Amino acid sequence: MISIHLIRETPELVRRMLKDRNYPQEALTVLSNVISLDTTWRGRKKEEEDLRAERNKLNNGIINAKKAGKGADTEIKRSGEISRRVKEITEETVVLEKEIQGLMLMLPNIPDKSVPTGPNETKNQEVRKHGEPRKRSTDVLDHHALGEQSGLIDFERGVKLAGHRFTVLKGPVARLERALINFMLNVQTSNGYTEFVPPYLVNTKAITNTGQLPKFAFDQYKIEGEEMWLVPTAEVPLTNIYADEVLDEAKLPLKLTAYTPCFRKEAGAYGKDIRGLIRQHQFDKVELVKLAHPERSFEELEFMTKDAERILQLLNLPYRVIELCTGDMGFASAKTYDIEVWLPSQDCYREISSCSNCTDFQSRRANIKYRSATGGLELVHTLNGSGLAVGRTLVAILENFQEDRKTVVVPKPLREFAGFDTIEF
Repeated sequence: MISIHLIRETPELVRRMLKDRNYPQEALTVLSNVISLDTTWRGRKKEEEDLRAERNKLNNGIINAKKAGKGADTEIKRSGEISRRVKEITEETVVLEKEIQGLMLMLPNIPDKSVPTGPNETKNQEVRKHGEPRKRSTDVLDHHALGEQSGLIDFERGVKLAGHRFTVLKGPVARLERALINFMLNVQTSNGYTEFVPPYLVNTKAITNTGQLPKFAFDQYKIEGEEMWLVPTAEVPLTNIYADEVLDEAKLPLKLTAYTPCFRKEAGAYGKDIRGLIRQHQFDKVELVKLAHPERSFEELEFMTKDAERILQLLNLPYRVIELCTGDMGFASAKTYDIEVWLPSQDCYREISSCSNCTDFQSRRANIKYRSATGGLELVHTLNGSGLAVGRTLVAILENFQEDRKTVVVPKPLREFAGFDTIEF
């Protein structure tokens, strides 16, 4: 959540941000409503302040009048009127605060000034590439066909068990997925991240704190009859571990990692990536989260992105890093790098990780602070990134390391985890 002070002091900056992010007119209406309600709230608070000052003056006069043996009926009556009005104002401001809070939850984060301006992905900028594509669509079977012909990726039984966008992995492919999870966690813990095993269900407050609610409720899986949600990403539980806590400044940044299955309805992706494992309702991911000092959070974003890249480098998978423009960034992000891996069957790079600095957007919602050297309490900056999306990494291996359309050579770093060197399809 952005600061109400930012809206009060620089409303035009926030309006421009919404336009740069290519948000619809409804968002500008939300902003206008926030400004209007906040103006009313401040007016009420000013009235309350003036009334309290008047009542204090009256009460002093009443005391002095009684000491002097004089009457103070008029002053007593006015003091009572003020008390009743102050009570009304308190009730009114509580209602206004709830309305403002609800609207503020619908406004996205402010893009950092370094982020390129643009309406959509066409204005994203390539930052760097690593490795050269070795195979193209003419050289390989796509992973969907490879899985179908072998039965090791069973799409039909996934549909039978749960519906579309669910899949059953079998035998060596299932073991390779497990090997990837262990490998990724080993690499990231060696990079200084502390491994967690969080719940796969979170409460409404937690998923609101990280920005998935209320705006993106349509994409989340909710437990019927309970204020509980399946995690869309481990970012949610990891970030909320320290909600409502004060951290030691000297220990920043805190670096957290976890593997979880992730659950998303993909409601906005109708018709996209129907075949294969690219877009599933349930998928595995190793997540990276940092709680950082505000002065160093953008430096920490660069480090986090390189930590995610390291997995692809060790696996010898070609990839590129893209800086997202204002119109393509996620709701909570102030700056984002996407890492895209080469998929031969599609003759293009596809996203495999997204690393973002959310500045104080999430920590303001979650109330995560640190005590500064001067003793004051300040909001931390939160960062998150995939380190990596396991299913998409599996797809990239099945295609980039495919030989003769029937054999996949397991990358050397994975062999000790998988227990085999090749998979025959």
